Amino acid sequence: MKPGGNMKQLMQKAQKMQKDLMKAQEEMENKIFNSASGGGMVKVEINGKFEVKSIKIDPEVIDPDDVEMLEDLILAALKDGFEQVTKNNETSMSDITGGMKIPGLF
Repeated sequence: MKPGGNMKQLMQKAQKMQKDLMKAQEEMENKIFNSASGGGMVKVEINGKFEVKSIKIDPEVIDPDDVEMLEDLILAALKDGFEQVTKNNETSMSDITGGMKIPGLF
Protein backbone atom coordinates (compact mmCIF):
# COMPACT_ATOMS: atom_id res chain seq x y z
CA MET A 1 0.00 0.00 0.00
CA LYS A 2 1.29 3.47 -0.88
CA PRO A 3 1.93 5.92 1.92
CA GLY A 4 -0.88 8.46 2.09
CA GLY A 5 -3.34 6.16 0.32
CA ASN A 6 -5.63 6.06 3.30
CA MET A 7 -5.48 9.84 3.62
CA LYS A 8 -6.51 10.24 -0.02
CA GLN A 9 -9.49 7.91 0.49
CA LEU A 10 -10.43 9.76 3.66
CA MET A 11 -10.34 13.10 1.83
CA GLN A 12 -12.48 11.72 -1.01
CA LYS A 13 -15.04 10.44 1.49
CA ALA A 14 -15.05 13.80 3.27
CA GLN A 15 -15.59 15.64 -0.02
CA LYS A 16 -18.46 13.32 -0.95
CA MET A 17 -20.04 13.82 2.47
CA GLN A 18 -19.73 17.59 2.07
CA LYS A 19 -21.45 17.47 -1.35
CA ASP A 20 -24.18 15.22 0.04
CA LEU A 21 -24.69 17.56 3.01
CA MET A 22 -24.98 20.61 0.77
CA LYS A 23 -27.50 18.86 -1.48
CA ALA A 24 -29.55 17.64 1.50
CA GLN A 25 -29.52 21.08 3.08
CA GLU A 26 -30.79 22.67 -0.13
CA GLU A 27 -33.54 20.05 -0.41
CA MET A 28 -34.54 20.59 3.23
CA GLU A 29 -34.68 24.35 2.82
CA ASN A 30 -37.03 24.03 -0.15
CA LYS A 31 -39.34 21.47 1.45
CA ILE A 32 -42.71 22.71 2.71
CA PHE A 33 -44.21 21.38 5.94
CA ASN A 34 -47.91 21.64 6.69
CA SER A 35 -49.30 21.70 10.19
CA ALA A 36 -52.68 22.46 11.68
CA SER A 37 -54.47 22.90 14.96
CA GLY A 38 -58.04 23.07 16.14
CA GLY A 39 -59.07 20.25 13.84
CA GLY A 40 -57.74 22.13 10.82
CA MET A 41 -59.20 25.49 11.76
CA VAL A 42 -55.68 27.01 11.68
CA LYS A 43 -53.23 25.80 9.03
CA VAL A 44 -49.60 26.80 8.66
CA GLU A 45 -47.00 26.21 5.94
CA ILE A 46 -43.33 26.39 6.98
CA ASN A 47 -40.26 25.73 4.85
CA GLY A 48 -37.10 23.95 5.92
CA LYS A 49 -35.46 27.27 6.80
CA PHE A 50 -38.15 27.79 9.48
CA GLU A 51 -39.80 30.53 7.43
CA VAL A 52 -43.56 30.73 7.79
CA LYS A 53 -44.88 30.80 4.22
CA SER A 54 -48.60 31.04 4.97
CA ILE A 55 -51.22 30.94 7.69
CA LYS A 56 -54.83 30.10 6.92
CA ILE A 57 -57.54 30.73 9.52
CA ASP A 58 -61.06 29.40 9.17
CA PRO A 59 -63.44 32.34 9.75
CA GLU A 60 -65.50 30.18 12.13
CA VAL A 61 -62.67 30.22 14.66
CA ILE A 62 -62.57 34.03 14.79
CA ASP A 63 -64.43 35.13 17.89
CA PRO A 64 -63.79 38.73 18.99
CA ASP A 65 -64.72 37.70 22.53
CA ASP A 66 -62.11 34.90 22.59
CA VAL A 67 -58.99 36.18 20.87
CA GLU A 68 -56.86 34.14 23.27
CA MET A 69 -58.17 30.87 21.80
CA LEU A 70 -57.17 31.95 18.28
CA GLU A 71 -53.72 32.96 19.52
CA ASP A 72 -53.31 29.54 21.17
CA LEU A 73 -54.35 27.75 17.96
CA ILE A 74 -51.85 29.74 15.90
CA LEU A 75 -49.06 29.02 18.39
CA ALA A 76 -49.93 25.31 18.44
CA ALA A 77 -49.84 25.07 14.64
CA LEU A 78 -46.52 26.93 14.50
CA LYS A 79 -44.99 24.77 17.22
CA ASP A 80 -46.03 21.60 15.41
CA GLY A 81 -44.63 22.89 12.13
CA PHE A 82 -41.29 23.87 13.68
CA GLU A 83 -41.06 20.43 15.32
CA GLN A 84 -41.66 18.77 11.94
CA VAL A 85 -38.88 20.83 10.33
CA THR A 86 -36.45 20.11 13.18
CA LYS A 87 -37.15 16.38 13.15
CA ASN A 88 -36.83 16.18 9.35
CA ASN A 89 -33.56 18.13 9.35
CA GLU A 90 -32.06 15.99 12.12
CA THR A 91 -33.06 12.77 10.36
CA SER A 92 -31.67 13.93 7.01
CA MET A 93 -28.36 14.98 8.54
CA SER A 94 -28.08 11.77 10.56
CA ASP A 95 -28.67 9.68 7.43
CA ILE A 96 -25.79 11.41 5.65
CA THR A 97 -23.33 11.55 8.55
CA GLY A 98 -24.06 8.03 9.75
CA GLY A 99 -25.22 9.39 13.08
CA MET A 100 -22.01 11.31 13.79
CA LYS A 101 -22.61 14.52 15.67
CA ILE A 102 -20.85 17.22 13.68
CA PRO A 103 -20.75 20.63 15.40
CA GLY A 104 -22.57 23.33 13.48
CA LEU A 105 -24.95 20.97 11.69
CA PHE A 106 -28.52 21.09 12.93
